Amino acid sequence: MDLISLDAVEVAKRAQLPVLDIRRLSNAISIELQNSLGMITPGGQLAETSNQQNSSSLRRSGRDLIEGWSTISTLDEKLDDVLGGGIPPGYITEITGESGAGKTQFLLTSLLSAQLPPPHGTGRPTMYISTEASLNTTRLAQLLRIHPRLCSLPSSEKPSLDRILSINVPDLESQDHIIRYQLPVSVRRHHVGLVIIDSVASNYRAELDARRGDAASLGRRSAELVRLGALLRELARAENVAVVVANQVADRFMSEQSRLSSSFGLGVGTATATAGAGVAAGVTARGTAAAVTVPPSSGGFYPTGQGEYQYPLNRLSLDHQQRWFTGWGDEDNDEEDIHSGPSSTMMLNLKTPSLGHTWTLQLSARIVLLKEAIYVNPKEEEEEEDSKDRGDDPTPRTTGNEMNNGRERDPLRWQRRMKVVFAPWTAPTQGRGVEFVIRPEGITSKAL
Repeated sequence: MDLISLDAVEVAKRAQLPVLDIRRLSNAISIELQNSLGMITPGGQLAETSNQQNSSSLRRSGRDLIEGWSTISTLDEKLDDVLGGGIPPGYITEITGESGAGKTQFLLTSLLSAQLPPPHGTGRPTMYISTEASLNTTRLAQLLRIHPRLCSLPSSEKPSLDRILSINVPDLESQDHIIRYQLPVSVRRHHVGLVIIDSVASNYRAELDARRGDAASLGRRSAELVRLGALLRELARAENVAVVVANQVADRFMSEQSRLSSSFGLGVGTATATAGAGVAAGVTARGTAAAVTVPPSSGGFYPTGQGEYQYPLNRLSLDHQQRWFTGWGDEDNDEEDIHSGPSSTMMLNLKTPSLGHTWTLQLSARIVLLKEAIYVNPKEEEEEEDSKDRGDDPTPRTTGNEMNNGRERDPLRWQRRMKVVFAPWTAPTQGRGVEFVIRPEGITSKAL
């Protein structure tokens, strides 16, 4: 702003740079702004016609944006509703989740649905950049053959494997070269409508392990992530391309203070312990009350003057804040009590998307695919059978990390859910998200 509003001499004094260089930079910025607003043509001439003036995206009205809005469908109505219609072009969207949550299935479906004409796709070819396994063409062929929304299409409208461009990047150096130089050229040459990177974290994590995670390498990685985000954002905006990246996750370990405060089910940011007994009410993984011994002299407790001690919960701490941008830790919060800590059940399986907060700031949207083990024991099976015989509703089966005689049991099945963590075109998903299943014919939401 100072380059435009202040005199070049004043800016040159502050920046200790030549006045002529400041004037050239200021003029270049002014011309670019006028060009973006449609006031002048790219050649520097005044825009005389309304078509020239309205060609800029900055001059488009809300009605123009709505009429030009398009998304890439998941081919499932409930999942599309959660996503606000689907994945729109012009943004960087991340799909994250632990192994087996369904990320690859989601991406493969998008490679095909993006080829469909609007409103289900862009009607353009797609590109798949893999940093791990090669493109699963066998699964793509299966989806084309048996997916109910794809197999019934006429051959002229049906997606094709020939319209999917695939690139393998085995290391970080080749990944940077391809994304920086080859990707923009390929997108323009083939008029690509969707670019998928699967996964964005693989090469970075491998490079970090090789450097043993020293401070200098972490700083270089942060700078590389910022450059990668800038390149992908510019590509998405300039070419109106949907950029979708898959990301891995890691286990999250909360600090002692946050874990202790969360175990008390805090809704107002404090935990209370009786001075005499040193015992506070906690919440177990089953949701029942339990006594937790807390010495009043430990861990930052301070007296309230009424024979009790309080443990402050820092609402600005990362442990408290990251539930709103990671996708884990916010499931049991009531809408009226957004400041309560995560329950003990959620703390058993907290995850954090890879590449840290630096990469999160580069994203337009984050979609989380959650995977939870469903267990059942013989007693619950008998109760369920008795309930069916009586015509009652069956007792819900146990979920979570179940142990049997001190050993972890194999899950009966896996429950998968999808949530929108943040996005500029739709609201975050409230509650537990939409449950979906992976079948041979594709991803489908589960009926309630």
